Amino acid sequence: MDTSGRTKPTSERGGRRGRRRYVTAFAWLAVTVVLVTASAAWLGTRATVIKDELEATALLIPALKDDLAADKPQEAKATTDKLQSHAAAARDAASDPLWTLAASAPWIGANFSAVAEVARSADDVATLGVAPLVQVFDSLNWDSLLPSTAGANLEPVQQAAPSVSSAAHAVRISAERLERIDAKALWPQVAEPLMRTREQLQAVTGALDASSNAAQIAPGMLGADGQRNYLLMIQNNAEVRTSGGIPGALAVLTLDNGKLTLGAQSSAGEVGVMSPVLSVDEEQQQIYSTRLGKYMQDVNLTPDFPTAAATAQAMWERKTGQKVDGVISMDPVALGYVLDATGPVKITDPEILALTGGGLPTELSGKNVVPTMLSDVYAKIALPRYQDVYFAGVAKQIFGALSNGQKGDAKGLIDGISRGASEGRILLWSAAAQEQSILAKYPLSGSISGPSVAPAQFGVYFNDGTGAKMDYYVKRTVQLVKECSIDGYEQTTVRIISKNEAPADAATSLPPYVTAGGAYGVAAGSVQTNVIAYGPVQANVETAVVDGKKSDFGAHHHANRPVGTVTVTLAPGQSSAVELTFGKIVQHAEPSVVVTPTVQPVKDVVLATENAVCNPGK
Repeated sequence: MDTSGRTKPTSERGGRRGRRRYVTAFAWLAVTVVLVTASAAWLGTRATVIKDELEATALLIPALKDDLAADKPQEAKATTDKLQSHAAAARDAASDPLWTLAASAPWIGANFSAVAEVARSADDVATLGVAPLVQVFDSLNWDSLLPSTAGANLEPVQQAAPSVSSAAHAVRISAERLERIDAKALWPQVAEPLMRTREQLQAVTGALDASSNAAQIAPGMLGADGQRNYLLMIQNNAEVRTSGGIPGALAVLTLDNGKLTLGAQSSAGEVGVMSPVLSVDEEQQQIYSTRLGKYMQDVNLTPDFPTAAATAQAMWERKTGQKVDGVISMDPVALGYVLDATGPVKITDPEILALTGGGLPTELSGKNVVPTMLSDVYAKIALPRYQDVYFAGVAKQIFGALSNGQKGDAKGLIDGISRGASEGRILLWSAAAQEQSILAKYPLSGSISGPSVAPAQFGVYFNDGTGAKMDYYVKRTVQLVKECSIDGYEQTTVRIISKNEAPADAATSLPPYVTAGGAYGVAAGSVQTNVIAYGPVQANVETAVVDGKKSDFGAHHHANRPVGTVTVTLAPGQSSAVELTFGKIVQHAEPSVVVTPTVQPVKDVVLATENAVCNPGK
């Protein structure tokens, strides 16, 4: 009511309340706008902090690598402290309550959540991965793992193993978390750095896992827990086998707490014929015959080195009564990589010098060891048993120089051994199941199945059918051709081109031992090769084309992988193209190919993958 006692109209009272509601609504709107604006501004500052801190972290990585490469542990520690500080600041900024709230918002929240996960992973990698490794870095001397006559102190590596293992685990967990983020649902400015971080972490994860595994098994395999004996096989690429070449020289290599000695020496021929034949699984016998278990020269007709090595171990034990703890295989090309680092090795053994009659180099280096061992030796030493003696003697001199401390450039030696392993020229098998389970994760194992084999991996392997040493003259290229999809399935053709580059008069100009002189049904100077191609698991070998014409081929399976085989015979100067097409490939990974290591550099053999032209009219 007013002062006169009269009641105000209802419309007047409603109007005032309405105005108050509008004022209140505008006030709340204004507050909301202010809050949203402030929140956006705050989130913007947080985003800037995260971006700057992560970029600072990334910039420190090269400096840390340089510190480690230059063996500067104190500088590496200081760089790591800075890296941890920046990573922690990024994580703190991404842990802000407002940032956490934004991460739960619909539509845009995934971007905030992804950034927070990247910051968290960076902090975890710095704190749980990098810092522990740098802490033990000063005690880790991988050069000490190189064998010598004096032995090695393997204890620091053993003590560091838990730290290396935990660091690898932490980085792997971080990488797995980032892999679970759906990058397709993110803004480009968030998705692109995420993808880069994933790639970097995957590379680091692989290196750390390898270091962790090496720290676990290397000391034991080097004899830290007791003497280890390994059968050393020198594969002769002049007579090709799937893993490189026919096993020529054999020796027992002994490691005792890092101390290396080369013991009993022999040759594949001296091991003789196995009777009864050693058992090998039926799949491989169907492809490669029972010769796998009959002759040491043929244990590596199969490309599966664990099979070849276990068979060689059993043959050696049956022949000598000595059981070895594993098998190491090398070829002369890998020996060349070793000599590149150690420097030349002088041949001083009077017996070896007498065999050559002065016709071969008395000093072997990375430049001349391959032609000397795979070609020249046959012109100067006629009898096979003396050739085997020469091979064994050369191996003894090279390993003797290594064990006596002729390591030259230690880093170069490790790089050379790593290169040989990556090219399949150095292979290792352990009779200890736990060690072998770790080796099986890496190409060093020479496995054709298991964790070391990529999902879309092909394999192209060669076995000599000439019974001679003519493969020194054969040049090959291998290429994958991605064909057009059929009914949703991928198709890939494996193209193998071979050329016999022996001289036209090879039948008479080359020694009979090199050409075999037609003794095994192949004309002197010609080369016969069994070409074997493996496809990915569950695929099929569909067609074979040889020199443009459809051809019959052998179709098999090994470890659930399809196997196609074709035999090619080449006269001097002749070349041939084999194409094996694999269909129903379900793996959606980029294809890769592993090849038999030959005299040629692997980079000259494996050509870049080619894509077929599909639907040219569209």
